[in-house]
Amino acid sequence: MACLDRYNKALEYARARHEGQYRKGGEPYITHPQAVAEILREKGYGEDYLIAGLFHDLLEDTDASEDEIEALGGTDVLTAVKLLTKQEGYVMSEYIAGIKNNPMASAVKAADRLHNLRSAVTADEAFKRKYISESINWYLDFSPEIPAAVKALADTMETKG
Repeated sequence: MACLDRYNKALEYARARHEGQYRKGGEPYITHPQAVAEILREKGYGEDYLIAGLFHDLLEDTDASEDEIEALGGTDVLTAVKLLTKQEGYVMSEYIAGIKNNPMASAVKAADRLHNLRSAVTADEAFKRKYISESINWYLDFSPEIPAAVKALADTMETKG
């Protein structure tokens, strides 16, 4: 029961921090971190991974602090979240290398990319093209499901008159 309490506290924290933020499709932003955590759960990852999934965008997109993330998730979660946070002037190859060297960050990024690919069907054509290209260039080897999700997103463009 203590584990569920910890996860629920993390979820409430992420929900509060993402309050007022919305996805491109109009749904509340928290639906994305929750979906990432659910993908991780389905793959059998433990609680720290699920919490990292909930927290993966906090440093980049909210006023959450590293101290708060560490207090709720622990040092390993904070480390993963920091690796997943794009810093100003980041170099993509270094960003990806850092993620790939951390199993938790790598699993969360795979789930994040997978969910974003699946939900990008509502995006405009230019965004889809950019997202597909970025996925092919950097993320295909993060998860066996990603190539199929890239193809499925590309197929939505071909069938649109």
